[in-house]
Amino acid sequence: MNDDEGNSAAPAPEEPRSLGSLLRQSREALDLSREQLATELKLPVRLLAAIESDDWDAVPPGRERPLARQLAARLRMDLDHHPDALGLVPGGAQDAQSDPRLERLERGAMVALGLGSVALLAWLVIPGPSLRGRGNAAWLDITPQRMVPPPPPKADGPNPVLGELLPEAPITAEGILVSLRAQDVCDAEAVGADGVKLARSLQVSDPWKLRVKAPFQLNLSNAGVVQVEVAGKPVATGASVGQPWSGRFDENGVWRRPRPMPVPAEPLTQEPAPEQPPPPPEEPAREPDGARPEANP
Repeated sequence: MNDDEGNSAAPAPEEPRSLGSLLRQSREALDLSREQLATELKLPVRLLAAIESDDWDAVPPGRERPLARQLAARLRMDLDHHPDALGLVPGGAQDAQSDPRLERLERGAMVALGLGSVALLAWLVIPGPSLRGRGNAAWLDITPQRMVPPPPPKADGPNPVLGELLPEAPITAEGILVSLRAQDVCDAEAVGADGVKLARSLQVSDPWKLRVKAPFQLNLSNAGVVQVEVAGKPVATGASVGQPWSGRFDENGVWRRPRPMPVPAEPLTQEPAPEQPPPPPEEPAREPDGARPEANP
């Protein structure tokens, strides 16, 4: 055996691979271009190229490691398996060095802030002689705060105050306002003069406001559980629960009630008069006493 073979030198330890090259290899393994990855992560292409080439000076300070972790998460690379490569990225604990100049500035600012607070407290607690001599000065008078006026009362008349919510107009160019509120399930349908059909299945306490071109027809499948208002006026359908109802309304929102069917008059019958008893037979006339009948010659 040669001395060269026996005394072969041990292989030199490999230098840690840079994080930029690892990120580039992971991107190429996923068949992603640099432009595609930059567009997906909303990063500039030049910034991604600087990271892959380990040009950390081109990366904003303090953003080196957050951007590296963001790229590694997208490329499905576990940085815990590459601690040496991550250690080469600036921004670690070993790079955080205290700046003496910055510390001096911070201490000076804290001291100035403390002295200013003490001086302000002393000025408020211990008034100077100028304040004692001018106790009645007009500029020391406390100005009373302005009282906010109470809100105006709600108007009872037809003209509401400013800011009050105006009710909807019952009749406009769009049509007549119809309000329906159900206490149970009911199918409602309104057919306007323009042929437009509006239908809705009302639920419990389900208000429905709509405008319909007049004249129109309103149909309810369960009218006994629905409160109906047309042109701002309630309409008493008179239907019971489960009873359908249909009504036609004119241009002013007035319900055209169907005319009641005429009731046929019963023929007048006269009661037969009670039978009168037959008159008694006439008695023959009696002759007066002492009179004799004259004899015929």
